[in-house]
Amino acid sequence: MAAKILVLAGRRSATLDPLAEAAGVTHKCLVPVQGEAMVGRVLRTAADAWPDAELFLSVEDFAAVAEEPTVAKLHAEGRLTPVEAQFHIVDSVVAASRVTGFPLIITTADNVLMTREVLHRLAAQGAMGEADAIVVMAEKQDILAAHPDGQRRFYEMRGGGYSNCNLFWLSSEKALKATESFREGGQFAKHPKRIVKAFGLLNLLRFRFGLSTLDGMFRHISRRFGVRVRPMVVTDGRLAIDVDNERTHRVAEEILARG
Repeated sequence: MAAKILVLAGRRSATLDPLAEAAGVTHKCLVPVQGEAMVGRVLRTAADAWPDAELFLSVEDFAAVAEEPTVAKLHAEGRLTPVEAQFHIVDSVVAASRVTGFPLIITTADNVLMTREVLHRLAAQGAMGEADAIVVMAEKQDILAAHPDGQRRFYEMRGGGYSNCNLFWLSSEKALKATESFREGGQFAKHPKRIVKAFGLLNLLRFRFGLSTLDGMFRHISRRFGVRVRPMVVTDGRLAIDVDNERTHRVAEEILARG
């Protein structure tokens, strides 16, 4: 079965993203990193991972990105299918899943340090059938080793700090329950109170006071949503660095320049 990969590229608000404004483009996903639009780089990595991969791009206006070279090439080849993004990221995933089907790998257009290797590992772990949903995570020490300015906030657990890598795997429609954790934006390291709505008060306390290990926290999350949600921890700390602002844009360019 060909891999199915959904890239989320919708705008979060009607206000133009500061990075997009500075770069003179209409969408953040079109901001260049090392001379290539972020959405193009992510789609190219996904396309290179499997020659028969089915690619999907969630964006509110496909015409706004259709002329980006990689987008245009993949769309012309019939390898890329646009799907209309919704206002909330969760609704975008749910709407897209009706077109994509399952199993489904999900990432974001600003995940420019994503690699073919992590995509292969994620698909292989999903195929083992031990989870309904998988969240790729990296440890604090590995992220800081990749670049000291790559991340500034972490999920502090008993045993160490972690950050997610904006890379997910869903087995079936049932696994969509787990995406509700992103209804409030998902950036819990920046806004821990969002865990109350997403995971419940008890899990907020576990999070705030480092009372759970990473595996323990995911067991609690699994019970809350009634699906098996598992972490996949990677040692490549670069994978947890996406382009959110001027600082992380600089960091990504520095890492990519190393080759």
